[in-house]
Amino acid sequence: MSGDPIRVLVVEDDPVAADAHALYVGRVAGFTVSGVAHSRSEAVRALERTEVDLLLLDLYLPDGHGLQLVRSLRAAGHSADVIAVTSARDLGMVREGVSLGVVQYVLKPFTFATLRDRLGRYAEFRAAAGEASGQDEVDRALGALRAPQGGGLPKGLSGPTLEAVTRSLRDAPEGLTAAEAGTAVGISRITARRYLEHLVTAGRAARSPQYGQIGRPELQYRWIPATH
Repeated sequence: MSGDPIRVLVVEDDPVAADAHALYVGRVAGFTVSGVAHSRSEAVRALERTEVDLLLLDLYLPDGHGLQLVRSLRAAGHSADVIAVTSARDLGMVREGVSLGVVQYVLKPFTFATLRDRLGRYAEFRAAAGEASGQDEVDRALGALRAPQGGGLPKGLSGPTLEAVTRSLRDAPEGLTAAEAGTAVGISRITARRYLEHLVTAGRAARSPQYGQIGRPELQYRWIPATH
């Protein structure tokens, strides 16, 4: 990732969780922690004195709901994006957040791998620039924010394994065969190929035959980044 790092304000009332979230953010390439706030009022003060690109925002704060903070920021013309961190599963709240510009939700408790994936997708979405050549390019840019996991998975595929395969593919600029992906993740070649084919179907990976070896050519899979 090139250019200036994405500046993140962590807003979380639990000091232990806030430190953990800040540590997580600091471990992701291309991101830097601009500050940590433990309340809505602290967040407002931090935003007044510090340039911030992204809020990692807990929705339940001691002095008001996180979405109230977002609403007041939008009214003041502040355009920082928001990733909401919450244990709430109220879909009405999710819809309200989307209307206010919340780009992603991360449900507590979550692992570093989950947050790293969401931040990576956000960076990919943020980096997309210029004029789209067509609907596919628009869909791909928006698709960067959507994690390829959850209820839409085909039978037999699991979210954590898909996340691991996705991470391995993204970390391999030259691409991976199903056997290589399986070795990296600790699953069989046949199982890895099912996950890779799912990513191809979802438009997040491309496959091409790899020639130059004895026998049938092997399929090589490559991650498709958002078009810049």
